[in-house]
Amino acid sequence: MSNAEPKVLCVSIHDVAPATWPDCLRLWSALRAVADIPLTWLVVPRYHGNGDAPVWYETVLENLLERGHELALHGYTHMDRGAPPRGMREKFLRQVWTEREGEFAVMGSEQAGRKLALGRDWFAQRGWPVRGFVAPAWLLGDGAWEALKASQFAYTTTYTHFHCLRQGRAVFAPTLMYASRNAAGRRLSRLAATAQTSLLARSPLVRLSLHPRDARHPELLRHMQRCLAALLAARQPLTKAAYAEALPTLPT
Repeated sequence: MSNAEPKVLCVSIHDVAPATWPDCLRLWSALRAVADIPLTWLVVPRYHGNGDAPVWYETVLENLLERGHELALHGYTHMDRGAPPRGMREKFLRQVWTEREGEFAVMGSEQAGRKLALGRDWFAQRGWPVRGFVAPAWLLGDGAWEALKASQFAYTTTYTHFHCLRQGRAVFAPTLMYASRNAAGRRLSRLAATAQTSLLARSPLVRLSLHPRDARHPELLRHMQRCLAALLAARQPLTKAAYAEALPTLPT
């Protein structure tokens, strides 16, 4: 991307569901205190196995679409019910890092395809567009990748890349995020986010990923607001779907 072209910022709120909505709303309020920008809301249709969404929640999501935000599919239940982990690395990722929520970590392609279809149907029943899929905790096993590439989704994101599925193009863009589970994680992740913001200054895309738990810690919200203000001084905010649409024409 040349210096004359605006660099891009994509901000997403993960784990969107009726149960998490109060925290999601606090995140949105903190973001709007800096700038009212278009966001990508990562929606889980049956979060932790819960049933149909209440009317008030569907109305809220409908209003987000009308305001220019994007709704993307973020798994179907956000629960890892796969085979027991093999090896220490997989055990750490699936049971510690993700707290057993990496739904697509070890799925076969057939099962992953069914889950993707269920998610698309959930959106279609409400007349909502859905162009993107992001796996819970960004964990995509080989089977899930196979199913995703055969699907109609335009893009996905992993922890380190933005993948435009139709063009087979990927942009290196490690996401900024916070580890809000404990005090040490909150402190270290703030330091990491500050350093990463500086390191990615020349990157065509910067991603900021927020989770409902982040909203419970004022120090994280304040840090996020400072980072957001600095990023918006040099970047154009876009939803992930808008970036995926523009990506084939952008040099990187």
